[in-house]
Amino acid sequence: MDTTGILITVDYSSPLTWVRLAVAVFMVLAMLAPLLPVSKRASLWLDAWKRLKRNHGAMVGYYIVLVLCLIASLALWISRYTPSYQDYDALTARSTITKAGGGSGWFRVPDFTPKHWLGVDSLGRDIYARLVHGSVISLEVAVISQGVAVVIGMFLGLVAGYYGGWIDALLMGFTEIILAFPFLLLVMTIVAMFGIPSIEMIFVIIGLVGWPSVARVIRAQVLSLKQKEFVEAARALGATDARILLQHLTPNTLAPIIVQVSLGMAGAILSEAGLSFLGFGAQEPTPSWGLMVAKGQGDLDPLWWLSVLPGIAIMLAVFGFNLMGDGLRDALDPRMKT
Repeated sequence: MDTTGILITVDYSSPLTWVRLAVAVFMVLAMLAPLLPVSKRASLWLDAWKRLKRNHGAMVGYYIVLVLCLIASLALWISRYTPSYQDYDALTARSTITKAGGGSGWFRVPDFTPKHWLGVDSLGRDIYARLVHGSVISLEVAVISQGVAVVIGMFLGLVAGYYGGWIDALLMGFTEIILAFPFLLLVMTIVAMFGIPSIEMIFVIIGLVGWPSVARVIRAQVLSLKQKEFVEAARALGATDARILLQHLTPNTLAPIIVQVSLGMAGAILSEAGLSFLGFGAQEPTPSWGLMVAKGQGDLDPLWWLSVLPGIAIMLAVFGFNLMGDGLRDALDPRMKT
């Protein structure tokens, strides 16, 4: 069999390769961070870190997210095959094993081999390679969509909360209109209007639809902060509205933003998987976990692992971000005492 193009080759002359390595090193250091002693100096962030470390559920989510990031950053090194390579010999061997027996239905033993650790799918593609590279897709949608949602939601939330009046009523009315539509249905409608655009554009669309929750959180925070003494003092000293918003209010909204982004990342991963499963997201041969579940459902009996394995990956990623988000919400609550 011709093996040309099977193995992944790493281009060390590319800056992106070194960025991936830097991210991997950072993830390893972040894994070791809970083992290090914490300074006794009191501060909002140090106190929050201490509370987070004591929350066992949050730490489970913390490590799940870090492992996911580590796998994604090292995808080129820990995956032998490209996610789109088709091994017809392995596919033929699996078909022979299936015909010969080896269990049937849900009791069938997966035909994992040393060559293909998690077997191959119905097109002969390595499942392990597709799962590993699928983690990159999941993290990309989490980061890109939430980045877009934070930029839009933060701007509208700051403006609505600070100025109030008809501006607040107009912006929050528009927010309520967006929230009135089912999230996934609205995303599917916009995606269909663009004729199934690129995967990156789908990430942006998820963010464009997901900003209302961020805007409402920021607005509520600004409504309580704008009456504080430090804002009144800045206004008395002649600070402009832009300076008050950027230098005084924005830094004090970081804690709820971090919590909202962490929880929003879980929703973004689930949304992308749902869109791909329904045919409105990633298209072949993109190694999306949702697309893998969709393509494997036709072979659930007897090849149940084709859908179960990517389903487990989606579950763990969403579970990790939700656990970490809940832990961050408790840790960053100023009413919590150490």
